[in-house]
Amino acid sequence: MFEFGLLWLLVLLPAPLLMRWVKPKTDSAPAIQVPFYQSAAALAGSGEIKRKRLGKGLTLWLIWSLLVTAAADPRWIGEAQSQPYSGRDMMLAVDISKSMEIRDMLPPGIVAMQFQNGEPINRLVAVKAVVGDFVQRRKGDRLGLILFGDQAYVQAPLTYDTQTVNQLLQEAQIGFAGGATAIGDALGLAIKRLRERPEGSRRIILLSDGANTAGNTEPLEAARIAADMGVKVYTIGFGSNRSTGGFFSRSASADLDVRTLQQIAELTGGAFFRAESTEELAAVHKQLDALEPIELDERTVRPMNRLFYWPLGVALLLSALLAASRIHLGRTKANGGLS
Repeated sequence: MFEFGLLWLLVLLPAPLLMRWVKPKTDSAPAIQVPFYQSAAALAGSGEIKRKRLGKGLTLWLIWSLLVTAAADPRWIGEAQSQPYSGRDMMLAVDISKSMEIRDMLPPGIVAMQFQNGEPINRLVAVKAVVGDFVQRRKGDRLGLILFGDQAYVQAPLTYDTQTVNQLLQEAQIGFAGGATAIGDALGLAIKRLRERPEGSRRIILLSDGANTAGNTEPLEAARIAADMGVKVYTIGFGSNRSTGGFFSRSASADLDVRTLQQIAELTGGAFFRAESTEELAAVHKQLDALEPIELDERTVRPMNRLFYWPLGVALLLSALLAASRIHLGRTKANGGLS
């Protein structure tokens, strides 16, 4: 269905004609009466001049009409379509601190398709594969992405465009946000983004492989604020517990603050998950799918295609042609005068 967004602007179409009628007449200088004027005008081609003036006037009026039509916002409204949505708002907070480059993840399942040699991969690569798959499955949810290290940054605001959220996740690099881990700041920023959303639909999934070593917000204080706002937080402690080897061997996840992540989940009514491998991380996200199932409703939308650029483009083209013809005519007269 074709329609105009600002239909009332079409009343301006006859404005140039009205201006000619209301334009005040100017006093003309006395003219000399020439008895043979008609014959001289015929010889000079006055009929051709009148046709050129008429053509120029019509062209100018056409340009004006096209500009008014473009300003009236012509649009094509498509057929009604059903669009599924769940109404749930979910912020993903992903740790990209320096420790996420530890290569203690084997690439089975989803990641194996990307790495044929079977060598260990770093934690962030595993997260990108598993969390990216989780994001693509959440059709109908409104998702947002926060990346954190020394500081927390909103990489993607809440949106139904899960493809873009996944793309931004895949583009994340270790060190973008610094080498430390600001869990409290990431949690606080996620809460801020969910503050205006409806109660009962606010969720945060926070993944980290370390402890809170940076930032201005204490994680438990942020968790209490989340609990007061009805925001449910799911925390994931990621990283292998295997020993690094050597005389002074220690666990690769010795810096993981499991206790704090557990308390955050308990305070907000969420859940804590421990994932020591890529398979376990994938299993955690399957559990999250079960805990937060997508309950799709349908709403009807009508796609709209705005068409103002067509009349605007034609008006610009006609203006350019008119200007070019005037320049050509001026040069022709100048050359004729010199000959």
